[in-house]
Amino acid sequence: MDVTVAGIGSVVVGELRSAGYLESTIGRYENTIRALAGFVGERGGAFYTPVLGAEFASMTVGPRTGRFSAGRRFERTRLVSVFDGYVLTGRVRLARRKSGGGGVPPRSCGLAALNATWEAHMRDCGLRPETREVYGRMSRSYLVFLESRGIRRLDDADGASVLAFLESLSPRWATSSLVSAVSSLRPFLKSTGRVDLLDALAIVRVRRSHAILPALCDDDERLVVAACALSGPVVARDAAITLLALTVGVRACDIVNLRLGDIDWRARTVGIVQQKTCTPLTVPLSDLLARRLADYLLEDRPGTLDDHVFLRRVAPHVPLSGHSALYRLIAAVFRQAGVSDVRAGTRFLRHNAASRLLRAAVPLPTITAVLGHSSPRSTDVYLSVDEDRLAQCVLELPQAARS
Repeated sequence: MDVTVAGIGSVVVGELRSAGYLESTIGRYENTIRALAGFVGERGGAFYTPVLGAEFASMTVGPRTGRFSAGRRFERTRLVSVFDGYVLTGRVRLARRKSGGGGVPPRSCGLAALNATWEAHMRDCGLRPETREVYGRMSRSYLVFLESRGIRRLDDADGASVLAFLESLSPRWATSSLVSAVSSLRPFLKSTGRVDLLDALAIVRVRRSHAILPALCDDDERLVVAACALSGPVVARDAAITLLALTVGVRACDIVNLRLGDIDWRARTVGIVQQKTCTPLTVPLSDLLARRLADYLLEDRPGTLDDHVFLRRVAPHVPLSGHSALYRLIAAVFRQAGVSDVRAGTRFLRHNAASRLLRAAVPLPTITAVLGHSSPRSTDVYLSVDEDRLAQCVLELPQAARS
């Protein structure tokens, strides 16, 4: 097996082309391969090793700017991962990598062990991967912040460190987003048994706002549905995803994880176990949604053994990455429909589905069942969208108060 950089690189590029990757993506791989070949050549060799790969991937500072480059880190770690896999297994394994990395872990022994214990505790508690990622990123950020202040053990931290950490987020986080930071850090601090740190967290006065939820006007909704129709400009996959969110309010995580076996074509329904609540949900398929979904599965869906319904249109043909991917997709559908003044995602369309049912005088228990809420109280928030009925609840100002 040829383990020179050039030899591995030619195999990787060949596999990328066979898998149907875009030429622009292959070009970025080739640029990084050339940079790796130059790096190895400067050290007097041509053969690739994982040690050289790790050193190459760690060079994340751009030579022209002298600053950290997220793009440089992404391109290099992606290539090194593929090269390492080839050296170890003799096969090129292509998989989509996320940018970022979920936060740098702490390096000191005490805090690293605490981080590992927290990760194991979250798994043992049965928290979903998405929840573990959010909680873990915030706890790691706090532990790394402690290290930056010379603290190597949690025993040496005090309540002031919690307040200083949250203050360090303020230049990058909106005030409203600090609510999420506080709620994500709280479970970790609670697991440590440090009451003083929890008390410090309680001092932070951030409150979750409950704004009146928006909804699409009838004209905009008709434009979106028309764009998703068979004669519209929207491709079948994007139309099916948008209609799932628009007509029955399916959550983003459930759309991403929808499997081929979840669709009952005879009954015209989709049956899933919801990712968020772990409760079963069955929703109907309208005629338009069923047609667009069938069009996608029969004509546009890439040929793959993966049983997820919705896949990336370009290689690698893997499931969509999550909420952000659906947001970009639905936003593009709205632009194609000529609705440009609405910031739409699955959350917005879920609210819109609830408001449409409410305006049609559908009882709240039925709306709860359609949306798949585990508690009827979760549906109460959608009462804010029915402006006409809210206006009927306004009491007339007493005459004495007017004077």
